[in-house]
Amino acid sequence: MIRTIDDSISVAPQIQPEEVADLAAAGFTAIVNNRPDGEEAGQPEGAEIEAAAKAAGLSYVAIPVTHAGFSAPQVESMAAALASATGPVLAYCRSGTRSCNLWALASASVGGDPDTLSAKAAGAGYDLSGIRPLLDTLSARG
Repeated sequence: MIRTIDDSISVAPQIQPEEVADLAAAGFTAIVNNRPDGEEAGQPEGAEIEAAAKAAGLSYVAIPVTHAGFSAPQVESMAAALASATGPVLAYCRSGTRSCNLWALASASVGGDPDTLSAKAAGAGYDLSGIRPLLDTLSARG
């Protein structure tokens, strides 16, 4: 189930290669994979999603996030992926939560307001309270 955060970003649980053409038809221009390969039996490899994205004319970037948490390079990579997108982005992981959190961290790192980011996430069904102190810190730097 795709959850729209705002006009520029949506998040989703694991997508399948055969769904990518429909995502392109729905208006997405980029896919961000926040899921490490091999996290769960039966999940498609990132390379399969990447091939489907390229075939559908979408850009693709892999920024895998493990359960160890988020790193500065991941936040920077997500900010760069969002900045370079030519239209709506779909980010995915196992459930969509890591993708939403990474979007919020990346947005805060370039000056996004933590209250606005938290409200957008809540509107899509995500609670950012666990990363709020980091959002505040990153936003102050942006």
